[in-house]
Amino acid sequence: MVNDRGQIYTMEGVAAGLIMLLTAYIVISTTSIYTPGDTHIPDMQLEQLGSDVLAMMDTPDTNGGESRLIELVRGGTGTGDALRDEFLAGCKMRSGGPDDDLRAQVYLSYRTSGGSVKMIPLSSTDPEFTGRENTVRVTRWVQLQTRPTTGMPGDMALRPQAVLVEVLLWRA
Repeated sequence: MVNDRGQIYTMEGVAAGLIMLLTAYIVISTTSIYTPGDTHIPDMQLEQLGSDVLAMMDTPDTNGGESRLIELVRGGTGTGDALRDEFLAGCKMRSGGPDDDLRAQVYLSYRTSGGSVKMIPLSSTDPEFTGRENTVRVTRWVQLQTRPTTGMPGDMALRPQAVLVEVLLWRA
């Protein structure tokens, strides 16, 4: 009682089943679910933005010239707020909507004449900084050929050294 018509219907049913399974696999494998563990993605974007701005500030305007970042670090703690303000202005200078809720705090790590490493705040403390913010840290090494005469701590080594500029960046 089985003829050729029955076999064609069976093959058609098997092919339709395979197509449905393949479609379900493609739909499930391409669906992404945003979980609380994925909240690091905006932090990664903020970190990349801050890193790019520090790199931009560390690029000299002229060949053989000194970068703006080195100029501001040489100014010491007296120009720390200027460094923070220029950094934030660089972060806000992008296409799209305004990003006025960015905050930053700048620190400087250096080697003392005794050989230890010390970290000082280079900018004044943000009045809204509580320590519980979800911050990202961006850093940049700055090579100082001589110790700045003003604005730097007295225990800073009197030789050329690389200092670390650390910026804590967060959204208020």
